[in-house]
Amino acid sequence: MSSEPCVSSAPIAPSAARRRLAPDYDVPPIIAGGWQLSEGHSARPVDRAALFAAWDLLAAHGCDTLDCADIYTGVEALVGEYRLARPGRRVQVHTKFVPDRGALERVDRAYVGRVVDRSLARLRAETLDLVQFHWWRYEVPGMVEVAGLLDDLRRAGKIRHLALTNTDAPHTRALLDAGVPLVATQVQYSVLDRRPAARLAPLALERGLQLLCYGSVAGGFLAEAWRGAAEPAAALENRSLTKYRLVIDDCGGWGAFQRLLEALGDVAARHGVGIANVAQRWVLDQPGTGAVIVGFRSEASARRTLATLGLTLSAADHAQLGAVLAGQPMPAGDVYAAERDARSPHAGIIRYDLNQASEG
Repeated sequence: MSSEPCVSSAPIAPSAARRRLAPDYDVPPIIAGGWQLSEGHSARPVDRAALFAAWDLLAAHGCDTLDCADIYTGVEALVGEYRLARPGRRVQVHTKFVPDRGALERVDRAYVGRVVDRSLARLRAETLDLVQFHWWRYEVPGMVEVAGLLDDLRRAGKIRHLALTNTDAPHTRALLDAGVPLVATQVQYSVLDRRPAARLAPLALERGLQLLCYGSVAGGFLAEAWRGAAEPAAALENRSLTKYRLVIDDCGGWGAFQRLLEALGDVAARHGVGIANVAQRWVLDQPGTGAVIVGFRSEASARRTLATLGLTLSAADHAQLGAVLAGQPMPAGDVYAAERDARSPHAGIIRYDLNQASEG
């Protein structure tokens, strides 16, 4: 099955209305994601010309922000290559600081500085616009202290703003209460996985954080290609589809997923857009959401996604989707709880200790 959404007949909005993360920093509602570009994610090689054309088209419509990570093997260097090829263009880059799961007890000032300096070199940047911090194991002490070391680098000018990624509400609150100046938190959020709505989104609204949401199209499952399709029996073509297939199982299984696709398809048809556009707009309409993070490999996929900018869902649209969602279960626990549990099937998708593996 293809992970590409259908070709939308809706016009592309002329530009993106930006969302403010801090008084001096804002982002477009669509951010180009980089996880699917990392080495080992898919058997398909990255076509740089096609990828850069997609990013160019997004930038032309105000979507000038790219998301990557220290542990997305090869992606920071790829973004740096793009920046070098576009001198003078505004390109905002969000990266991450994800110390190795097996090294948390040894993370010190030198470790933090080394990883941040490596990101600066790969991205060909003097300052990192946004660094999103993740701590794999809450039971290991040091999360607040390491966040403080990142804040020291912010004060020194190496980092512009700090955020979190895949962090639950209690630990987000603990960092905020410790004085860490967070402006956003990146989290999985979709019509399938609505875990952030219970605890994290209310906290974000209370404390002035924006949610930067990945997974809004479930790795490509929320698309016309899967509507009415038989449940896949063979291995899927990339890690994104494998990951979100597990989410579908957690959300009532293939039958419930098909009922959701039917409702999304009905709404999409009324607006002349694709299912993916409706799924993205649903996330953008949720309280606390600042942006959706979407992976692209071609100009065509970027053009289809840009139709989301001009889409407005009515109260009736939301009510129709809400009626379907009310009867669907969700993954258990707070955000990223299942993925964090080494006994969970979700943990089999996660690759740990990639900072040491990606040295250089």
